[in-house]
Amino acid sequence: MRVGLGLLVVLLVMALVLPLFWRVSPTAVDLSHALAPPSPAHPMGTDGNGRDVLARFNAGARVSLLIGLIVAVVGAIIGGTIGIIGGIRGGAVDAVLMRGMDAILAFPPLVLAMAVTVGLGPGAVTATWGIVLISIPWYARIVRSEVLRIRSQQFVYAAVTMGASPVRVVRRHILPHLVPTVLTQAAGVFSYGILAMAGLGFLGLGVQVPTADWGSMITEGLEYALGGQWWISTFPGLGVLAVTAAAAIIADSGREAFSRPGERAGG
Repeated sequence: MRVGLGLLVVLLVMALVLPLFWRVSPTAVDLSHALAPPSPAHPMGTDGNGRDVLARFNAGARVSLLIGLIVAVVGAIIGGTIGIIGGIRGGAVDAVLMRGMDAILAFPPLVLAMAVTVGLGPGAVTATWGIVLISIPWYARIVRSEVLRIRSQQFVYAAVTMGASPVRVVRRHILPHLVPTVLTQAAGVFSYGILAMAGLGFLGLGVQVPTADWGSMITEGLEYALGGQWWISTFPGLGVLAVTAAAAIIADSGREAFSRPGERAGG
């Protein structure tokens, strides 16, 4: 987990702190320095329009990290609520909610996100909502499963026997036990959100020009890669790889830790 956290911290520092010292506009065009290789003046080189790749990398990092965070948080709120309601109410309510989640899961995730984005119009906002939509069933399913497990514990039965209301049972006895599971799931969703946005940006459906985005930067750099200008697409590609790998490491470490015997509180 330390490796994953370290990678995320490095990227966060680059995205938030480095721009305070590297005051180059990510959208400033300078055709006289187009396709310049990495150098002290441009540590990551320039693209076909002479824009500084380091400045665009940092701007793309801020966009990608923010979108990943939004997807993880909003998906957790909506999907978690659906999972809790389904797990607590059971019966027909649970069946309807879970069949709705199954309907979303029936579509390949990225294809569904593309369909939503195309239907609502390309852009960062619509792409984000498309990715949020595909993350909801992942939260709903795992939270529902955890709620059913927690409901079977003796301390929940004791609380119900003593007259605790369903709202109190959820707030005092179920929600605290869901936190580790939701946080672990959020790390994985955060990773997928960034990867999916990069994929949509690669297809021209995500963040629109002139705003920098790792996916669109990779697309722009591909036409120059065969000509030897490798840096235009390589650095944003490494950024996507680093973030997704870091989040995956954190998610796997968290899942491992919280699944050990004795790690989960029983009340």
